[in-house]
Order: sequence, then C-alpha cells, then structure tokens
Amino acid sequence: MAPHGQSMRRRAEALVGAVPPLLVAAERVAATVAQGVHGRRRVGTGESFWQFRRYQPGDAIQRIDWRQTAKSQTVYIRELEWEAAQSVWLWRDASPSMAYRSARNLPTKQERAELLLLAVACLLSRAGERVALLGGESAPATGRALVGNIVDALEHGAGAGGPAAGLPGNQHIPRHAELVLIGDFLSPLDEVNRVVAGYANRGVRGHLLQVLDPAEATLPFDGRIRFTGLEGEPDMLIPRVETIREAYLDRLSVQQDGLSALCRSAGWSWAVHRTDRPPQAALLGIYAALSRDPLDQPVAAADEEH
Repeated sequence: MAPHGQSMRRRAEALVGAVPPLLVAAERVAATVAQGVHGRRRVGTGESFWQFRRYQPGDAIQRIDWRQTAKSQTVYIRELEWEAAQSVWLWRDASPSMAYRSARNLPTKQERAELLLLAVACLLSRAGERVALLGGESAPATGRALVGNIVDALEHGAGAGGPAAGLPGNQHIPRHAELVLIGDFLSPLDEVNRVVAGYANRGVRGHLLQVLDPAEATLPFDGRIRFTGLEGEPDMLIPRVETIREAYLDRLSVQQDGLSALCRSAGWSWAVHRTDRPPQAALLGIYAALSRDPLDQPVAAADEEH
C-alpha cells in the first residue's frame, strides 16, 4: 500500500478508536444484540441472484457456484439480492473543488471526506456490516481486508463521480440498501435532486454530508481578493470582498436550505461539516443516521457551530 494510503488508514482507524463506544452503541443495543449493527441483518440467504464474487477465506463452501467456477481458474461465490440489499454503499466527491483548503493547517475537503468515508467503513465492518464503494468494482463485503481494499480503490480513482461534476453516477444498487454521500454539494440543486431522487425512488435510504472549508462557510476575507476557479471557472477579482459577504452567505443559505428540503422529501438525512471541526461529530452523525429506524423522521445533524 502506498504511504499516503497507509497514513489515511491509520488516521481513519485512530478516529474510530477515539469515538466513545457507548455513544455509538447506545441507540441500537436493545435491537441489535445477536443481530448486528442497525438490526438490519436477517436470517436466511436471500432469494434472487445478485452477482458472482471471488471466494474469500471464511466463506461457506456451500455457497460456491461450481458451474461458474468451472469456467475459469477462479472460485466464485453466488451472492443473492437480499444479502446485497442489507449493505451500505459509500461515496465521496473527488472533483477539483474538493482540493480546496484556506489554510495550510487544515485538511483539504477531499482529505476530510475520505477520512470520514474510511472511518464509516471501519465502524460498519467491525459490526459485521457489508460495505462497498459506490462506483467501485467490488461487491459489498466485510472483514479485515475491507478498509484496505477501499483505500486502494480510492487511490486509483474509483467512485470519483458521474457525468455531473461533484455528484455520483447512476449506479444500480439494490432496493433497501443504504447510501452515504460525502462532498461539498455546491452543484445546482436540480442536479443534486436528480441524484437523490433517483436513488430514493428505487427504495434506497441515504445520508448526505456537506463538507465545507471554514472560509467557504463564512467568507472571512477583507479587501482586494482574487478568487481562482478550481473547475474551469474564470478568475474573479473582488475589490472589497466585505461588500459581498452578506449576499454570499444568503446564497449559501439558500443552497443549504435546498439540500435540506430535497433530502427531507426523499426521506434522507442531511448534515454539514466544516474541516476546521473535529471529525468525530460528523462520524457519529452519519452512524446515527444509519442506525435510525426507517419509519423515523430523517435527522439533520450538523457541527455544533456554523
């Protein structure tokens, strides 16, 4: 594994270790003893064929598809739709705007998004959940190798996005699966809504986490500032930035209100996280969103301060 990947994984695992176990477990203890996290796992092997995947140590021999295996030198497991549905799919925005940070002592938005994605994968994997990277080539899986495989996939650009910049592609995932999307979500609201509604209409539950740099959240600059576009936009020179701050914050508020509304309409949860805040709160917010009962109202967690 590359040094960057090793560092990313160590930071993600350290973050998981710093989360108080009682805060993570309290909401679900009664319903999940002997069932796994969320109480979403069910007895049985499913009914409808989902896809083949390579055999891994620990898989039951009875699950090997001998006909498919006989066609190649690889041993294949036959996965079923119910198993795939009881899974969590993760995605992070890797568009150029995510490379922004306003100070050297801050992580970029992409670094924070990937840290949170891996931390969620660590928590879910430890609980025996099946996890996959949206847009990746691997089927939902669990076990010790899961996080390392996701790190490798991220380093190779897997799951970077779809035709709309900064948004995931329209990938088929099973009904009743869950989806966590992490990005800055500064794309037009109709494009975000198209993605969220597309998955929600197929029965997918989701959580959307908007990651912002503190400068994006407050526009703290004063005086003459040149803003450089990160995604092909022309540079913009503002003589007195303080004169547009109120209009900028109003526009950001409209964007966030729109995100909240479209997620609420889809039955999804939504939250905001700033890169100058500890990641633990955002991680717990995602975990709580994944733990809620499908009949509950969607939660809208956020950093304590904006």
